Amino acid sequence: MAGVLVTGAAGFAAGHLLSLLRHEGPVEGWYRPDVPPPPDAPTPEQGVNWRAVDLRDDQAVNSAIAHLRPAAVYHLAGAANQGAAWANTDVALELNALVTHVLLRAVAQHSPHARVLVTTSAAVYAASEAPQREDSRLAPATPYGVSKLAQEMVALQAARNEHLDVVVVRPFNHIGPGQDLGFFAPAFARQLARIEAGLEAGPMRVGNLTPRRDFCDVRDTVRAYHLLMRHGARGEVYNVCRGEAVEIGMLLDMLRSEVTTPVEVMVDPEKLRPVDMPLLVGDRTRLTSSTGWEPEMPLARTLHDILAEQRALVGNT
Repeated sequence: MAGVLVTGAAGFAAGHLLSLLRHEGPVEGWYRPDVPPPPDAPTPEQGVNWRAVDLRDDQAVNSAIAHLRPAAVYHLAGAANQGAAWANTDVALELNALVTHVLLRAVAQHSPHARVLVTTSAAVYAASEAPQREDSRLAPATPYGVSKLAQEMVALQAARNEHLDVVVVRPFNHIGPGQDLGFFAPAFARQLARIEAGLEAGPMRVGNLTPRRDFCDVRDTVRAYHLLMRHGARGEVYNVCRGEAVEIGMLLDMLRSEVTTPVEVMVDPEKLRPVDMPLLVGDRTRLTSSTGWEPEMPLARTLHDILAEQRALVGNT
């Protein structure tokens, strides 16, 4: 049996990736037993078979890989929330580095010719005023970044020592519909939608608005993953980014401009992180030259879609 495996398939980016993959052949989506797929997830009739697999369970992973013997693996599972990693550093290391080791060991044993795309993070880079290239200095400033660098080292070591066909991607900030409220773009939109609907009084409470980040629509991000699965070089690392820095405060202003009610903003000290890199912007030259990928979704469209989703959710509460 062969096909495509997506780990973390009930998550944010994976949901958009499944929309690309399910028309191309059989796809199996793995999810944590305690985090089932969302109600609107594609069904087996729509091309996606679901399996509950705890990636921390070596025997369960080994058995599932031996059964599926995938030809391609998109490894998107892991701890994704940078803020939560400050309080749960051991969990971040387990869900990012350890589960990657468990998965790749099973692939090496049962499906050694599979191509595996491992998603790490731009949080592995050292602070810099220049756009980050794949060969820029690595020095993560957060527990989340440390866990992602450990994950990356596990993946690249498997490529070298186990001769696995591994491609590593370092996505920068990707946002869009379906993202959890633990991330600032949907959290901003939810507050704005509630204030606009008269369900919440202002001012809007936010964290640090001064950092500049490289924002990419999640639909563009997973399209890059899809292209790299086909055209990426074995054992190579690729940034996935737009290549432009936007201040978080500007992103909030763009959202505020779409609501019908004037909204004041107040910085809440409880929302501030211990460390916030002032600038994180990427260089996508390697990705574009290898695949022809270009970002297609304007940031304004992404934010419009996020706000529309939150307005709909607020209207249904």
